[in-house]
Amino acid sequence: MEFKKKITKLYSNGEITVVWQPHLCIHSAACAVGLPKVFDPGRRPWVDPHAAPTIEIRNQVIMCPSGALTLDPPPKLEVLKPKD
Repeated sequence: MEFKKKITKLYSNGEITVVWQPHLCIHSAACAVGLPKVFDPGRRPWVDPHAAPTIEIRNQVIMCPSGALTLDPPPKLEVLKPKD
């Protein structure tokens, strides 16, 4: 049985912080394909939170299929109300 070391890495741009927990990552590459200027596995550090607007980073991180990437503060769900 293999145990992965539980590490948490933080990458902040001053507005939000990308939280990466590599032990949860399933290596789908959804982040790198979706926003390669921010998420580049060939670069160290591999996350550059200054490479794109906060909203683009937020939208990509919330699509992480494994939950290895999250945000601090967590994104708020916006409730859209029908127009009168």
